[in-house]
Amino acid sequence: MNANIAGFLRASAQRHPDATCLISGDARYSWADVDRAADAFAAGLIKRGLHAGDRVALLLGNCYEFVISYFGAARAGLVIVPLNPAYTSAEVAVMLADSGARMLVVQSVTERVGEESAAALPGCEVVSIDGPAWADLLRTGSGVALAEVAQSPDALALLLFTAGTSGRPKGAMLTHGALRANIDLLLHLTDPPAVVDDDVVLIVLPMFHVYGLNTGLGLAVAAGATCVISDRFDPVESLQLIAQHGVTTIAGAPAMYQAWCAMPGLREGMASVRMLSSGGAPLPARVFAAFAESTGLEIFEGYGMTETAPVVATTLVSGVPKAGSVGRPLPGLDVRLVDESGSDVDEGDPGEVWVRGPSVFRGYWPDGAGGPDAEGWFHSGDVAYADDDGDLHVVDRRREVILVNGFNVYPREIELAIDDLDAVAEVAVLGVTDDTTGEAVTALVVARRGASLTADEIADHCAARLARFKCPTVIRVVAELPHSATGKVAKGRLRDVYGDTGYGS
Repeated sequence: MNANIAGFLRASAQRHPDATCLISGDARYSWADVDRAADAFAAGLIKRGLHAGDRVALLLGNCYEFVISYFGAARAGLVIVPLNPAYTSAEVAVMLADSGARMLVVQSVTERVGEESAAALPGCEVVSIDGPAWADLLRTGSGVALAEVAQSPDALALLLFTAGTSGRPKGAMLTHGALRANIDLLLHLTDPPAVVDDDVVLIVLPMFHVYGLNTGLGLAVAAGATCVISDRFDPVESLQLIAQHGVTTIAGAPAMYQAWCAMPGLREGMASVRMLSSGGAPLPARVFAAFAESTGLEIFEGYGMTETAPVVATTLVSGVPKAGSVGRPLPGLDVRLVDESGSDVDEGDPGEVWVRGPSVFRGYWPDGAGGPDAEGWFHSGDVAYADDDGDLHVVDRRREVILVNGFNVYPREIELAIDDLDAVAEVAVLGVTDDTTGEAVTALVVARRGASLTADEIADHCAARLARFKCPTVIRVVAELPHSATGKVAKGRLRDVYGDTGYGS
């Protein structure tokens, strides 16, 4: 079997070539259009001398060119490295160097960052979708009917970088088989179905993130559904898109549903929608209830990770939305809740989520470190319990990762950035509950004796060095931090000393 994920696009194009595949702004593209463009991009890459296994990085927002770059690179047997276009040059440079990317695809708004970050990486060509090199690349491969490079299920398809606890980004290695498996498992849910071929799917979640890429774009393409692409979420504009194009299916995040709840005419705006899902961060029960009251529609919530491509559990499995629950594991995945000794917890008790199955990643680039254990179990670091119905409730994370709108933010990376300020003596970063983003990044900073230091200075310093979503939203300059007996900042006591919320700046 050829497991190449680009086969999803080819199969849907063969089923209904003239139907609409993508809507982006005023442009509409048929399945045949997108399939031909992916062929041209794939052939152009091969003619440029790229070989199967080489890495191609994408520093793009949601756009038509992202879609054809993604499926085209996969069709050529290359490994795709999607990067957040909000990253700074320094952040992108680290990921390009670690991945050894041969090409970086940018757009006008990321071109400067792309060129600066690739400057120190010999052999990495920067191609802007808004420049002549892009047109030349497609022209070079135009008219070539290219069969997907045959890929085994174990062949690497994606490197998705997520920062390590040391602050150093790590590339999660997702195979063609893992991506396909997660999509196939979701497509087998039929009561109600996640996506069907006559659906119109709103793709507003960023496609550089595994949720938007595989559960949004990949699932829709596999089903043969029409994708309405939007590069940013705006509650007013998105409601207009939904009404204009008759959107039926939305994969969203809690912040989106909360923003929509404040919109007048929400019920009318959502009149065409049949399926709503939420992931990336916990969906507050009050938002679940308010949205249902405003629209008559309930939201199916799920749970997953980059390392599981991504969905592990969803209320779609039972077909019954339940506030506060992420539902049951996808049939085909094994999930255990495990205590500190590695034994299954007693019924109803919380335990670390361990996952085993065909959609689990291969480990972190390049050697597979941190991947599944010898028996195939991936130890997630997340803590959950199962209720009497067998539905999971995620309650905590053992790791210090902060989840902001579904994006992993690691305290150590922010602490290192703030520590660069001469006036800083000590810093601790943690996440606090936030109804809008799931969690908010909070920095507690101690100034050097005699030094002047303000929250605004720290904020400006972070903004110049970190992507916006990583920057602390709450900064407090404090007199001291609690310490352990060995002198290490006792993060477990920070909430006892300063409380969980409302630090102020």
